[in-house]
Amino acid sequence: MENNKLLSALSYFSVLFAPLILPIIVFFITHDTKVKQHAKRSLISHLIPIIFMIILFIVIYSSVFSMSYSSFNQPSFFMTSGPLLLVFLYLIIYIITLIWNIIQGVKVLR
Repeated sequence: MENNKLLSALSYFSVLFAPLILPIIVFFITHDTKVKQHAKRSLISHLIPIIFMIILFIVIYSSVFSMSYSSFNQPSFFMTSGPLLLVFLYLIIYIITLIWNIIQGVKVLR
């Protein structure tokens, strides 16, 4: 098996053990343009759930913060169930990116 294919596949499979570290290392160490392209694609796919998690944290924190300082007796529907729906959406996005990375890693190895 070629080292280039192995490095490209490891960039995708690293979502299971080192999501950001390995694609960055592969991107800067290798000189092959195809491996760099795969490392960049895997890094972007690893960043998608992290960016969404940051947005989710801000939304949940702001809804909790606004609930604690509001003078209403009952919070609105979004303040109570909106963060839970966003957590489920995050879970779906994470599973989709995990499956996508595994599929791309298997495709590279063929």
